[in-house]
Order: sequence, then structure tokens, then C-alpha cells
Amino acid sequence: MAKEQQGVKTRRRVEYREPDHYQVIILNDDFTTQEFVVQILMDVFFKSHDEAMALMLAVHSEGQGVAGTYPFDVAQSKAAKATRMARDAGFPLRIIVKPE
Repeated sequence: MAKEQQGVKTRRRVEYREPDHYQVIILNDDFTTQEFVVQILMDVFFKSHDEAMALMLAVHSEGQGVAGTYPFDVAQSKAAKATRMARDAGFPLRIIVKPE
């Protein structure tokens, strides 16, 4: 009786790579208070008070500033949360997400 080959295993090589990263950018406007921007940076982006102040001043003087760099889903989520907080507080703060 001929023997049948059983349990042949093959291996596949799977390559992993880091996910693409996206920048969350806060845009300057003339209506959103500086204190509110600092609060958003601390609450949503987990910046220290000093980091938040420095970034808020950069946004104010340069017109925009990068709040953080994240994978796409995280960047979208943080931008949406910060925008929702701004609208709830009555501010027109604009936040965009773009590829790094």
C-alpha cells in the first residue's frame, strides 16, 4: 500500500510596515480664544501646559501649527473631537488632517 503524504506545511513570508502618519494641524482664526486653544491642546492632544502655550503662540504668529502626528484613524478621531469641543463652546476653530 502506498503511503500518502500528510500534513505538508508551507510557510508564507509576511512583511509588515508602519502605518502612514498624518499631521493634525490647527489653523489660526480671529475668534477662538488663546486660552481655549491651550485647553484643547492639553485635553485632546495631551500636551503639557508649557508645550500647549508654545504651540498656541506658534499658531497665532505663523497661522498654523502641528498639534501631533498619528496614524490616520487616530488623527481623524482627535481632529473630530477637538472640532466638536470648539463648536460646543461656540468657536469656529478649524483643524485639518494631512499626510506627513
